Amino acid sequence: MSKDIRIKKGLNINLVGAAEHTTSKAVSSNTYALNLNDFHGITPKMLVKEGEEVKAGEPLFYDKKMQDMHFVSPVSGELVEIVRGARRRILTLKVLADKEQDYMIHKVPDLDTADAEELKTYLLQTGGWPFIKQRPYDIIANPQKTPKAIFISGYTTAPLAAELDYVLQDKRQEMQAAITALAKLTPGKIHVSVGKKGDSVLERMKGVELHKVSGPHPAGLVGTQINKIDPVNKGEVVWTITPQDLVIMGELLLTGKFNAERVVALAGSVIKNPKYYVTKIGAEISTFLYASGVKQEKFRLINGDVLTGSKTNTEGYLGFYNNTVTAIPEGDDYEFFGWNKPVFDKISSTRALTFSWLQPNKKYDLDTNTNGEHRAFVVTGRYEEVFPMDIYPLQLLKACMVKDLDEMEQLGLYEVAPEDFSLTEFICISKQPHQQIIREGLDLLQEEIG
Repeated sequence: MSKDIRIKKGLNINLVGAAEHTTSKAVSSNTYALNLNDFHGITPKMLVKEGEEVKAGEPLFYDKKMQDMHFVSPVSGELVEIVRGARRRILTLKVLADKEQDYMIHKVPDLDTADAEELKTYLLQTGGWPFIKQRPYDIIANPQKTPKAIFISGYTTAPLAAELDYVLQDKRQEMQAAITALAKLTPGKIHVSVGKKGDSVLERMKGVELHKVSGPHPAGLVGTQINKIDPVNKGEVVWTITPQDLVIMGELLLTGKFNAERVVALAGSVIKNPKYYVTKIGAEISTFLYASGVKQEKFRLINGDVLTGSKTNTEGYLGFYNNTVTAIPEGDDYEFFGWNKPVFDKISSTRALTFSWLQPNKKYDLDTNTNGEHRAFVVTGRYEEVFPMDIYPLQLLKACMVKDLDEMEQLGLYEVAPEDFSLTEFICISKQPHQQIIREGLDLLQEEIG
């Protein structure tokens, strides 16, 4: 029996260019890359030197603070470049892929008899552990802490994001294996959320507590669901994992092989033929971008969705956790007196001079223009209208900015991740970087309190 969750606060951002339900295999990438920025808080210690050969699934580095936690190569080939930044900090690892892939094969555990420690050790050594994130702090899960529950969101509401009901159709066996293993790592429940009107394979998983979610964005964010199901209090830990990462983990548990394959939605109004592509983690985005064609030379390419993704270019690589690549027009033009005339072609949470509320189902072709500049916070009450958690968003943002640890704790920073503030950042008339503020607040809280 499922438990329904209905989210009333929020805002759906309907954009032109959603990926059609058609899947093609992307051209194999020559080079694959791991961006170390994807692993927030990790201090890498290399296991492989530049110029050495590696197998797919072979460890490239481990976390200096947690030496058992290995990060593996998505493909076999030669580690051709270690890109470093200031103070020789490792930024990116690039692997020149072999034409014929050679996988490292691990001895798989027996899911029926293996205990929690055996499964934990297996996932740490084989590269499956980095897919598990934890709250508080929105970092890779600490294996030394036991979560009170694990959350999996199979409901997507972010604009142009990959539709999980579509991409997970044939992955039931792999997901069930991963869920069976994860259930042994927590004394609590595995909470799985799906769309109320969808038809997801996640509904047929065993050993889970099912929740059917409805409502506008951010109803699909796992943070919103945690807040409504089992909020995180001080001293508590919960884990999260995305369904596509669940598939990779499940195959690793069933076959002993780290298969970095991922189904990616290439979307956006700039794309001529938006669709899904089968590729691998760290692949060159150009291997599937130009296969669908682009309508104009000047555009913004986003590694992820338009609210939480990072800016990249046509020479960039698919992020470790991303299953969406979005291309929208670059907003570097300005409207004369644009602030002082009725607007019909832009979405807004306010009715002042903006008439998107008259056409709730209209799809918009938005660009990256922020339509304003950075300024001090203006108190409007708009954040609360789209923020469904039982948290005061403006007060929490201000507490993070002034580094007030007591206020940050009391206002609920333990519960949130930067993505939970992506929608308030979108509607912010002050153009404040909400996600960055929350990220810095989480880092400070972790550093001071741990």
